[in-house]
Amino acid sequence: MNTETRPIYEISRRATNILFREMGIVETIRFFNQFSIGRGDYTKDREKWIGDVSLDDAISQIKDR
Repeated sequence: MNTETRPIYEISRRATNILFREMGIVETIRFFNQFSIGRGDYTKDREKWIGDVSLDDAISQIKDR
């Protein structure tokens, strides 16, 4: 067991390299994305996109498609 304390940037670099090697780039990126907190306010953005649509209106729109 290695008891040497390494800087966090080195640990992160090594861990990322291991993930790339073992899982591939795409899966590694997907793994890291789960820790992203995102941006903006989804509730406010949703209001802009959807507006004041009732449940019945939403069901009708789905059926029309």
